[in-house]
Amino acid sequence: MPRTTSSEAGLVVARLALGVFFVFEGWDKLPWVTHPEELTSILNRWSEAGSSLSKWYIQNFCLPGAPVFARLMFFGEVLAGVALIFGFWTRATAMVLFLLVLNIHLAHNTLLQYSFLAKGDGLPVLGGLMALAIGGGKLPLSVRKRK
Repeated sequence: MPRTTSSEAGLVVARLALGVFFVFEGWDKLPWVTHPEELTSILNRWSEAGSSLSKWYIQNFCLPGAPVFARLMFFGEVLAGVALIFGFWTRATAMVLFLLVLNIHLAHNTLLQYSFLAKGDGLPVLGGLMALAIGGGKLPLSVRKRK
């Protein structure tokens, strides 16, 4: 049996923690499955308070697709969280989640804000996801077998 390195162990801890984080982030969005207008309401508030880029992005991309995106957010975050917990397609899952988190912060107009650097749902999440996207393949405690 191959020996686990400390780097691999650290990435497994990050994978598990981020997986649990996304399961619970997604679970909070369960009402959106039957009431996607809740996302529309949130996006309208963000658009009112956002920068011109954020407003453009919300009005031209997010709002037209809000009924679909609301459901995708719930299923995507929960299923991706479960995939990370079990180590299933870790690198691809982490990259998809990285893009999803960037999308949320762009719409919420927080990418260039102090809060993006200071709060746990910004840079730390993106950093952990990028670490998994780069080095998360073939980790111990994964569904995928090591070669």
